[in-house]
Amino acid sequence: MRVILFIFFSLLILNITGCATTSSDIETADTSDPHTPPAFEVDVPKSTANDEKPIETLELSPTEVDDVWQRIRIQLGFTHSEEKSVQDRINWYLKHPNYMELITKRAEPFLYYIVNEVERRGLPIELALMPLIESDFNSRAYSNKHASGLWQLTPLIAKHYGVKMNAWYDGRHDIVESTNAALNFLSYLHKRFDGNWYHAIAAYNTGEGRVARAISYNKRKGKPTDFFSLKIPRETRHYVPKLLAASQLLKEQQMHFPIIANKPTIDIVDRGGDLILDDSTQWTELRILNPGYRRYPALIAGAKHIVLRQSQQESWQQYLVNAPTMPNTQWQKYTIRRGDSLSKIAKLHDISIAELKTFNQLKSNKIRAGDTLVLPVLADKQIEYRVKSGDSLWRIARHFNVTVNKLKQWNGISKNHLDVGDTLTIFIAAL
Repeated sequence: MRVILFIFFSLLILNITGCATTSSDIETADTSDPHTPPAFEVDVPKSTANDEKPIETLELSPTEVDDVWQRIRIQLGFTHSEEKSVQDRINWYLKHPNYMELITKRAEPFLYYIVNEVERRGLPIELALMPLIESDFNSRAYSNKHASGLWQLTPLIAKHYGVKMNAWYDGRHDIVESTNAALNFLSYLHKRFDGNWYHAIAAYNTGEGRVARAISYNKRKGKPTDFFSLKIPRETRHYVPKLLAASQLLKEQQMHFPIIANKPTIDIVDRGGDLILDDSTQWTELRILNPGYRRYPALIAGAKHIVLRQSQQESWQQYLVNAPTMPNTQWQKYTIRRGDSLSKIAKLHDISIAELKTFNQLKSNKIRAGDTLVLPVLADKQIEYRVKSGDSLWRIARHFNVTVNKLKQWNGISKNHLDVGDTLTIFIAAL
């Protein structure tokens, strides 16, 4: 009997010791850094054969998830902020739940491309959210600083980074040219501010000089130089918090971001030279994906590429093979006079010799008096309108049956206010 009791108590002690050891392993196994972004996990249903089996999780890489927003989420790395300006913006987002519906609709064609470019350069994935802060993902957006496009590039910055801009085309609205310039500029600012991304992003908004002066001032006064301690313009004080708020909402999944398929949606293909679409209704979406062309359907003097939906690539190539000759009914004509030359005619009409040759399909510079040239100038009547008292962009646009956006685009303006005496250029379609 004593032997049996001894064996029983021995087994009981061993069982208790085993349970204690297991508990200790569980408690000490979690050594993860709480600041490390969590991996995106997909729940796998419990096995129906064994109800006690725990739920398994699969950690997916950014390229394996189904949604571009989630691809961004699992890579977010900026520190969680409790700053009031950040929390205020979070509250604003939460009070406007339909905002992300609009953003997603606009971002859908372009977000996958932007994310790929940010990842390819090894930059923080938060930068892929900057068009949300800059333009609400509106590729045609203009600002009162004459900034334009998804990334709100100013003419000075755009030209510095090689973005093409002319009377026919503004590359700030092109997803390829603008994204390349914006990320180049941000990379420069990151280096300029010694690896501080908050300072770099602030400088993107307000200029590197202002941020540098604010940092120097705080240093002289013995004050902290973190972004939230700097004395900078009000717009910029709210700019970085807007980005941080959007990042935190996405990272912590506090707000619904409608799904955008994590796969290519557009193709960047060869434009095939200057041309004017003879059937713009067939290529309606081309205008949406290529808003850089100011005088659509004229695809002239732009980038060497064109942006297409993936499903359109084959149709586009077929269209180029059978592209009609340059149409001339909508363009001004010029009768060549004795003594004229292409350079003289081009200079007279403020166009380039290349454009003149493209429109007339000329392979040489030889021209003959009496022949007619088609000019890359709209045959629509061009009016120089002087602003009168009581005028507004809306009133003028309505009078001439054009849009306010066209008025702004033709005249390179971003403000809504007009001064009496200003002169506006207006193109009126010929009937």
